[in-house]
Order: sequence, then structure tokens, then C-alpha cells
Amino acid sequence: MLKSIAKASLLAAALTLPLSLTSARAEEKTDFKVCWSIYVGWMPWGYLQDSGLMKKWADKYDISVEIVQINDYVESINQYTAGEYDGCSMTNMDALSIPAGGGVDTTALIVGDYSNGNDGIILKDKTELADIKGQSVNLVELSVSHYLLARALDTVGLSEQDLTVVNTSDADMIAAYQTPDVTAVVTWNPLLSEIEAEANATKVFDSSGIPGEIIDIMMVNTETLADNPAFGKALVGAWYELMGIMSSDSDEGIAARTAMAEASGTDLAGYDAQLATTKMFYTPAEAVAFTKSAELPETMKFVAEFLFDKGILGEGAPSPEFVGVSFPDGSIYGDTGNVKLKFDPSFMAMAAEGTL
Repeated sequence: MLKSIAKASLLAAALTLPLSLTSARAEEKTDFKVCWSIYVGWMPWGYLQDSGLMKKWADKYDISVEIVQINDYVESINQYTAGEYDGCSMTNMDALSIPAGGGVDTTALIVGDYSNGNDGIILKDKTELADIKGQSVNLVELSVSHYLLARALDTVGLSEQDLTVVNTSDADMIAAYQTPDVTAVVTWNPLLSEIEAEANATKVFDSSGIPGEIIDIMMVNTETLADNPAFGKALVGAWYELMGIMSSDSDEGIAARTAMAEASGTDLAGYDAQLATTKMFYTPAEAVAFTKSAELPETMKFVAEFLFDKGILGEGAPSPEFVGVSFPDGSIYGDTGNVKLKFDPSFMAMAAEGTL
């Protein structure tokens, strides 16, 4: 799960993007590109490209959609923000901080899943979350791991001032834990499972404790979507056809998940284990209901406050409400004059209604 943002990368992306930045000028067109990076809930994007399912749905609408894997998660978001891609897989937190915070009007087209145990906190030779007080905690700073830590500390009356955060790349996390000096880590699967298997490791909190807050989404440029609804229909149609396949135990479903497992560097059992701690919205109706839930605006408020506290909610942000976020009921969190992140379930609703 490469949903990581090293501090320097994030600050460069989120703080230096001018507010006037927009993606490539929106207009009617027929050729589109979206990008994605390795993570359990995003592996379907690679399979859609390789299997021909994306082409099938693009052909239906007389367009072409190229799905491109980018190894570096932050770079994929930066390229989308710069207009190189029409869409990109990212978390709700990163969508708010980088493209939306940088002035690129972005729409949550497909709300694919939320982490429901894929992200967690592990302590060495300790068994309670409160034992983290006074420790140095290794994590990818300013990532969803950092957010998870902040939310977890709230549950035991602690704050970040009660410990020391040590910025550690995801590539170094397992090796770091195996050194005697590292006693606490926050990370994600598959790293989380590997570290938890150590004899002295106890997982004391995970994302199932904050369900629905670390959300994985295909974000698209709002203007491009408005000018080219066929683009949205093709993406959504292809996605939910594959969701129906991969969620089954049919030979086709097993083959699809096996291919995704291999592409992510594991086997079918390993990939299914990661899916078990991911709340996948396999049906569009589930995704629509989640996107329309009363909890989503509260989640985005938490996220905005975290980003503002860390100084990464857009250049010169005066408050957590700097960027407006709109929701399906018409409500807006933040600045109504600067709405740059939109949760719009209308295309997923078309899939649920069978009208694509």
C-alpha cells in the first residue's frame, strides 16, 4: 500500500502549487488518461487495463481511456494535479491537500473502499495503546499513518506532544522495526502484517477503529468530467463490472484476484487477506450510500483540521475551512467561494440503477 507521503514531497506538492493552477483546459475530447499506484483497493485499475474491460466500456461510448500505473504515489497525484492525467487514485486526505489545496477542482467519481484494518499501530513488548506515551514512533510523516496516529491518540487522551514522531520511509519500516531502538511503528499492509508477525509485536490500534475515514477514491478533474460525461460513465461501468467479477468465487473471480495479487507482489491468499481488512464497495449502491452518509462531512472536517494543523492545506491557508468540500445533499464544509473537492455520487447511482 503505497499511500505514503514523505514530508519533503508533500510540502513541495501542497505548498508550492499556486492557487491559479488548473488542469489541462477542459473541453470535449475523446482520449483520456488516468493513473494509479499499488494498493490493495487500486489493483483493479491495472486489471481493467490488462483484461480489456476498460476498452470494452470505452468503446461503448466511442472514447479511449488509458490506465497508467505510476510507481510513486505522490508523483501520480502531482502529475494529475499538473494536468497530465484526467483522473488519479488517491485517498480523501491527499485529494484535499494536493489537488484541491492547490486549486484544481476535483471530483470523487468512484468511492472504492475504506481502510478497515489495513493501517495500524504496533508496539514492541507493550500491549496497550496508552503505552505509546513517551516513545519514539516511526511512521511516514504527513501520511495517512500520521493521521491514524492522531485519531488513535484522541481515544486515550494523548496528543502528539506526548511522543516523538520519527519520519521513516515505507521501504525502511520493516528493517527499522527489527532494530532494538525502534519500539513503535505506524504503517499499512502488507508491511503491517509482516511486522505484526514478529514475536514481540502487538497491534494496539488499527483503522477499523476509525471506520470510513481513510477512503480510497478515483478522483477526476471536475471540468473534464462535466464536459465529457462519457468519460465518467465508461470508468464507472468498467469498475463495477469488475467488482462483480472479483467479489465472486467463480473461476473468473479467482483468476482476476490472482492476477491482481501477482501484480502487487503477493499470492492469492495474501491478496485476499488484504481485502479482508479493506471495506470494498463491491456494488455501486453501497458506494452511493456511503457517499451520502451523514458521517462523511464529519470525516472531512477531521481531515481538514489535521492538514491545517500540519501546515499542508494549501499555501497560506488561514483555517481548516480554507478549501470548500461539497457533499451530495448540497452542504459544504469550508469556504463556499473556494469549493475544490466534490463528492458526486451521480455516476455511481447510474450504475446502481442500471442506466449506464
